[in-house]
Amino acid sequence: MALDDELALIGIRIAREAGELARRRRAEGVRIAATKSGVADIVTAADREVEALIRARLAEVRPDDGFFGEESDAAQGTSGITWVVDPIDGTVNYAYGIPAYAVSIAAVSGERDPERWTALAGAVYSPATDELFHATRGGGAWLDRGRDAQPERLAVNPGPWAAGALLATGFGYDPATHAGDLARLATVMPLARDIRRIGAASLDLAFVAAGRLDGYFERGLNPWDHAAGVLLVTEAGGRVGGSPGDRPGKAMTIAAGGDLYTALVEAIAIH
Repeated sequence: MALDDELALIGIRIAREAGELARRRRAEGVRIAATKSGVADIVTAADREVEALIRARLAEVRPDDGFFGEESDAAQGTSGITWVVDPIDGTVNYAYGIPAYAVSIAAVSGERDPERWTALAGAVYSPATDELFHATRGGGAWLDRGRDAQPERLAVNPGPWAAGALLATGFGYDPATHAGDLARLATVMPLARDIRRIGAASLDLAFVAAGRLDGYFERGLNPWDHAAGVLLVTEAGGRVGGSPGDRPGKAMTIAAGGDLYTALVEAIAIH
């Protein structure tokens, strides 16, 4: 079995197990464990428990790999492979009982930096809908609707968008950034049929890959927010970029299919 396929199967299996744990903990009731950058940027006890599970499972099967997660210290491996993990993307949704959260797991090679790594495999699992989006480098992007369903190949919407595109975005936790985010949204609105604010970047990117959204843009993403989702979009025929270095990153992430990507880049650069 090729390495990329092996990594994909590992990520899929662990994402499902981690998602089931997150779902159970949500049903039992959520306890806020801490806040991070601001009062809205919360961590639940489940975030930490789910990441610990993922980390332990990866250590069992790939002990020489590195680990780069949201809730625990990073570890440099010796294999050249690093797992980039968001245990519960969309924690605020999760805490409030909104069924829009996901487990995001990606395997990358190279440096632990989105500007320099190469994504090899990625999985985004939505426990609330039992949908698992997954991709391998050069192997396409796929959706499993439940464990026994046949995988469906994903493709971004090719356009045209004469009536406007369905776009998604998000806003950071720092109130000082909100005015800029809203101003940026105003520059994009002429391209939009409507705007969605789902609250989980991994799902936004998965939905672009699946054609449920035409495009997505957001400032302030961390590597674990987009590592798996970016591979989904590119393997579904879309384009992803941003800043710095024309790569998805903290300053900006943009994802779309066809000419819409170029239009979003131009509109956002105006502001």
